[in-house]
Amino acid sequence: MQNQIHNIENQALEEVQSADTLEDLEMVSVRYLGRKGILTAFLRGISSLPEDQRPDAGKNANLLKMKLEKSIHQARSRIQTAKTGKSSGIDVTLPGRRRGYGALHPITRVLDEISDIFMRLGFDIAEGPEVETDYYNFEALNIPKYHPARDMQDTFYVSDNIVLRTHTSPSQPRTMEKTQPPVRIISAGKVFRCDSDLTHTPMFHQIEGLMVDEQISFGDLKGVLTTFVHQFFDRQTALRFRPSYFPFTEPSAEVDIQCVICKGKGCRVCSKTGWLEVLGSGMVHPAVFENVGYDTQKYTGFAFGVGIERMAMLKYGIDDIRKYFENDMRFLGQF
Repeated sequence: MQNQIHNIENQALEEVQSADTLEDLEMVSVRYLGRKGILTAFLRGISSLPEDQRPDAGKNANLLKMKLEKSIHQARSRIQTAKTGKSSGIDVTLPGRRRGYGALHPITRVLDEISDIFMRLGFDIAEGPEVETDYYNFEALNIPKYHPARDMQDTFYVSDNIVLRTHTSPSQPRTMEKTQPPVRIISAGKVFRCDSDLTHTPMFHQIEGLMVDEQISFGDLKGVLTTFVHQFFDRQTALRFRPSYFPFTEPSAEVDIQCVICKGKGCRVCSKTGWLEVLGSGMVHPAVFENVGYDTQKYTGFAFGVGIERMAMLKYGIDDIRKYFENDMRFLGQF
């Protein structure tokens, strides 16, 4: 088999080199690479070879095919140049132009990485609309009309009862209305708030998580988020849970990590504290369960929210959130 390929190669290359006209070269091409050509027939007959010989035969035959195509192309250029007395005008000694390659935006990269971590922990993906009703964005999450907590989120109103969602949390009551526990979901996407400065933009990205089942405790919350932080940064990254307030969880906690810049020694990024806030979390408020028809005596759960831009800033050392949206190729090219 190997000798047969070798013989075809020697004979074909010899005929290519001896071809003096484009007609002769075309005849050589048809003789070996045409539908009924010698090499084509060999490729079709590989299936009749012993099974252990087929991989090598196929590989070597295809390599020979590429070699012949390249040799025929070069011979065609040689014959055309000799016929016209002119070169193709291509200076092969010049350095080539570097080809640009696309890559994932840092936001997309971090979003995929975080989603992958939680999917490995058993969470499913849930989606919801970016233009949301006031009910799902606020009331179903224990934030009724005129509640002071609405001031925590500067909202874009489309109409009296339609808003651009201020968080991805509305996907949680939407999912719970259709699904009985156990529930384990994450929801990622764009959210909108009236902010614009070095650390805020009117549109940004979040991932919210929810776990509901019997006997879910704050210990489960700490275990899941500790695993997430260690996988996203590294196992040496310390974290702490600090009491906080969110209307849809009780008790609630902010999660801080040891500053990834100074390793807890204190720097400008962490305001000399050695700690950085990365996400909010807590046990789901019973009122939220009542709104979706869950038995609050039987089920408990926890929820958390992560800002993607902030996580990307910490992971890659980015100091201005607006760089994500300026489309400066000098910045994006680093990723």
